[in-house]
Amino acid sequence: MAHDTTVTTSGHDEHHHESPVVFGFWVYLMTDCIIFGSLFATFAVLRNQFNGGPSGHELFELSGLGLETALLLISSITYGFGMIAAHKNEISKVIMWLGVTFLLGLGFVGLEVNEFAHMIHEGAGPDRSAFLSAFFTLVATHGLHVSCGLIWIVTLMVQLMGTTAIPERMMNKLTCLSLFWHFLDIVWICVFSYVYLASMI
Repeated sequence: MAHDTTVTTSGHDEHHHESPVVFGFWVYLMTDCIIFGSLFATFAVLRNQFNGGPSGHELFELSGLGLETALLLISSITYGFGMIAAHKNEISKVIMWLGVTFLLGLGFVGLEVNEFAHMIHEGAGPDRSAFLSAFFTLVATHGLHVSCGLIWIVTLMVQLMGTTAIPERMMNKLTCLSLFWHFLDIVWICVFSYVYLASMI
């Protein structure tokens, strides 16, 4: 009986120590919300400060933006498939879906870098006007977050290779990355709607 009590208590302590991981990550996401909220507010103030330079209507192309958006939104779906596989302990499928998510995210970042390079080449860099400074800061901050997410995906893929089961600690990591990735999707929808579409109208 004493042995059973010890096991139960140990299991309870393990659960108690693991649960705050996801909660703590929620707190981190709240701080990220503050950062992006501040950047959106800055853009709102400076969105019409062109200083004789090009406006968003002249710079942005809807076709390329649609592809970027599609890649990021589909990557959230593929990550969801990976989480389903993780709950079924199908490690090979988890790695596969993480790989697909990585490729989609990499495509998104590649298109964004290409967009920035094209704008700078056309003389519409962040130093051209207050509007472009706010634009580059906001969009690049989101792109940096996506890039960090890509590194995180690769790290988890490497950690999953050679394992036969997904421990609770790894599931917490996958869950935190899931929250992070879906959060970036939500932020991008706001960027796409408020920064790009609103500037093109």
